[in-house]
Amino acid sequence: MPSPVDSQSSPTVMATLPEQDARVSYSNSIVGAAIFDLSGLPKEYFTTSESSDVSWVQTIFQALGLQSLLISSLRLEGFRHAVIHGQDYLAVVVRQRVRYMALLVRKEELQVISEGFLAWSLDFEPSILRTHPRFSAV
Repeated sequence: MPSPVDSQSSPTVMATLPEQDARVSYSNSIVGAAIFDLSGLPKEYFTTSESSDVSWVQTIFQALGLQSLLISSLRLEGFRHAVIHGQDYLAVVVRQRVRYMALLVRKEELQVISEGFLAWSLDFEPSILRTHPRFSAV
């Protein structure tokens, strides 16, 4: 019978642990989320007790409107993400396949937006926030 620390399984486990740790760290740094349709209209907001103020969503709405204007006027394509810097938080906006998603994160925890965070946010399914104990729908 193979031991729990099988030489074939050990590298796989070791390779996934840092990635899992990063994903947990990313999700723990989120204090708010807003979902927009592809035309830039807000659909849902999620907040935590740390950040129940959703005034930042207006800034995202304006940024998406500006992005849409630039695309139509200057024929710029390929919007991938935008970062809006605030005093204590960063709002990271990504374009997923069927929506835009904005994540409000603590600036102190995510000072640099890494490729890993962007990849994670592109795959993040915001519907899990509806039942997550830290988040409330607004």
